[in-house]
Amino acid sequence: MSTLPVIAAVDGSDNALRALDWAVDAARGRGAPLRVVHVRQNDAWAQPGVPLAPVPDPDDDTVVAEVRRHLDGVPDRPVMEYLALEGAPGAILPELGATAQLLVLGSRGRGGFASLLLGSNGMAASRDAECPVVVVPPPGREVHGDGPGEPGPRVVVGLKVDSPDDATLAFAFTEAERLGARVHAVAAYTWPVQTVVAGGLLPPTVDQDAVERETRTLAEGSLAPHRERHPRVRTDVVAAPGDAAGLLVAASAGADLVVVGRHRRRLLAPARLLGSVTQAVLLHAASPIAVVPPAPEPGEE
Repeated sequence: MSTLPVIAAVDGSDNALRALDWAVDAARGRGAPLRVVHVRQNDAWAQPGVPLAPVPDPDDDTVVAEVRRHLDGVPDRPVMEYLALEGAPGAILPELGATAQLLVLGSRGRGGFASLLLGSNGMAASRDAECPVVVVPPPGREVHGDGPGEPGPRVVVGLKVDSPDDATLAFAFTEAERLGARVHAVAAYTWPVQTVVAGGLLPPTVDQDAVERETRTLAEGSLAPHRERHPRVRTDVVAAPGDAAGLLVAASAGADLVVVGRHRRRLLAPARLLGSVTQAVLLHAASPIAVVPPAPEPGEE
């Protein structure tokens, strides 16, 4: 088991405290230390030629003091460490991911507009951190659609059958085993499949049942090695037509976690990208969302 810490980012907001509670459980379940980090916003930090302010003392940080009171009396707490930093949270938090097994934060902190569904720090961390990032949404998010009817602990994972990401699937199965949950794998396919010709649209040349069977077959093949490594984890596979983001958001109702991947860097677009499905899930899912960076390809550092 990794000895790297779970990092919880706090800023004094209620959202951050909810994320902190989630991080305490995650660190306890992993047998990992928990590092609580408060980054004091300092816009001058990112400006060239401006000297950096000294690192604050955690004992003098009011947000850290509030966290200590919040955690006082919590049973079976993991080993705790408190850290106060000065700078731009959207830049510092992703950097901290290089020395963590997990970075946890609320969907929106004290800054920004109340109407924002995801703050800039959550977006930056999800996009740029080297470790998986868990974003904990506020309570009461309503989702629409048909979620799974079977009760019980559940980890939802998005599965793109034509290019499955093993890092995302491995994280989902590991979390499910830790939580005693089943994996609920969602594989979306486009329907109807249409061909554009000069006279308009041609009707589908294959039937929907065939597309669904092929999608399910590919999904089962992608999941097979993870099932073998986690034989105690039960897996449900849903192959359904429609938008992947919408299906994942609907499945998030009552889930313990939704796991999605992050796009791999591309030659002509070297910046890290979240992808439209991941962004939509971050904005609308009712459960905590884990964003997993892709596994490095051979030759990548």
